[in-house]
Amino acid sequence: MAAAAAAAAAAAAYASLKLHVTPEKFYVEACDDGADDVLAIDRVSTEVTLTVKKDIPPSAVTRPIYGILGTIRLVAGTYLIVITKKKKVGEIFSHVIWKATDFDILSYKKTMLHLTDIQLQDNKVFLSMISHVLSVDGFYFSTTYDLTHTLQRLANTSPEFQEMSLLERADPRFVWNGHLLREFAAQPEIHRFATPVMHGFITMHSCSINGKCFDWLLVSRRSCFRAGVRYYVRGIDSEGHAANFVETEQIVHYKGSKASFVQTRGSIPFFWSQRPNLKYKPKPQISKSVNHMDGFQRHFDSQIISYGKQMIVNLVNQKGSEKPLEQTFAKMVNSMANGMVRYIAFDFHKECSRMRWDRLQILMDQLAEQQDEFSYFLVDSDGKIVTQQEGIFRSNCMDCLDRTNVIQSLLARRSLQAQLQRLGVLHVGQRIEEQADFEKIYKNAWADNANACAKQYAGTGALKTDYTRTGKRTQWGLIMDGWNSLIRYYKNNFSDGFRQDAIDLFLGNYSVDEVEPASPLHVKKDWKFLALPIIMVVAFSMCIICLLMAGF
Repeated sequence: MAAAAAAAAAAAAYASLKLHVTPEKFYVEACDDGADDVLAIDRVSTEVTLTVKKDIPPSAVTRPIYGILGTIRLVAGTYLIVITKKKKVGEIFSHVIWKATDFDILSYKKTMLHLTDIQLQDNKVFLSMISHVLSVDGFYFSTTYDLTHTLQRLANTSPEFQEMSLLERADPRFVWNGHLLREFAAQPEIHRFATPVMHGFITMHSCSINGKCFDWLLVSRRSCFRAGVRYYVRGIDSEGHAANFVETEQIVHYKGSKASFVQTRGSIPFFWSQRPNLKYKPKPQISKSVNHMDGFQRHFDSQIISYGKQMIVNLVNQKGSEKPLEQTFAKMVNSMANGMVRYIAFDFHKECSRMRWDRLQILMDQLAEQQDEFSYFLVDSDGKIVTQQEGIFRSNCMDCLDRTNVIQSLLARRSLQAQLQRLGVLHVGQRIEEQADFEKIYKNAWADNANACAKQYAGTGALKTDYTRTGKRTQWGLIMDGWNSLIRYYKNNFSDGFRQDAIDLFLGNYSVDEVEPASPLHVKKDWKFLALPIIMVVAFSMCIICLLMAGF
């Protein structure tokens, strides 16, 4: 045990850092107990080396920082991105989890005199893109715990894995600053200065049922592969990565025993698009020029390796513009003929029309046997694995947001019911729904999860969260859904292009060429594109005025 603890400590990232800035170098000092390491970054050559505290010049300007996000090259040269503020989310198995709440982007160059006016303007735009990505809520990190892996994956690792640095062992799907840390990754001796950061949602609650206290956690990890915004990124890429792929893990910790239930969501995994065209709901287009099965197969091959059996829960409409997507998905699953992959379609909007949300029980009953077969992960207080999760529910609707989150919360509740009974927290015959205090925590956490995923992908809060929070559909909830839908429409058509470009720049899907004179920022926009947002705002304002005047 002592050897394992020592290995874990050696693999941890430095928790306490100071940044010292001089005209020639950035010095990042490790201030953990017993640490003497200092990272020296040459602002001219960009070389990164290890040195010691006595090499830091007394003239350096000093301030505390909470992690290095990485570096990025823009028009003006290289920039260092650091975490300047953090907020404690809670503790998981005695490991502190933080949310990064503020960042600083520091130029290696001391002046901008080497840039033309156009280059200065371009550099300013690229900087605003990076700032925009960093302003989206949901960046989490820990210097001692690997947030990118589920409990089950961590329990099935080798001693060699445990000795790796957090950067080296992290799941690349969920390290949002992986591109920014590429130079750090190439130098193992500086890994302890690198902080892998995940994007998504984490909430932790200390709960009590029947006087028995336990910790309940919800963790959603957003994939950085095929990441982007609604409408601009749909379907899969050639590697089989699905748009808006999120792994959600529900964890219970009671008297040393740990239980976990994992689900995934992701865009319908073949080649399709739904580009914004000013229509409220653009028609989805299935590509006719590619071999869908190749990417489809790759997607499920990787899913089976990561999670085991797959139960696809497709919640799209089975009529109208969504119907071809459902039909194609079902046909491709049948053509693949893989016994590890099963498929069920449930027309959410049709089944639950006219506020009949009680009909969701039809789907839960259909999935119950499969859920019992998949089970969940459970390890006892002695560290012995009692059960493993053998398969996963892969849910999707069109956006993998609103309908998907409702179903995931119901599946997670059913798993939690079984876990709490097995752990002895719930008595025989007791239901989670009857535990009013915990039920409130549970519903609000899943609604907050929905909002976080929706803001990151669609730019607004989620729809249908009144049901997730209260178990009922309300008139006020319908009004709020209408408002969020309107905001989504505006963003999809007039601001999501910038958001998508910003994500691509941040993740390294697009790289700035310092010597390339032609910038993609200088494509002239059609006058209609510039006029439409103004026309839309005026028209919407007139509608509001007419509604108000009608009341007199």
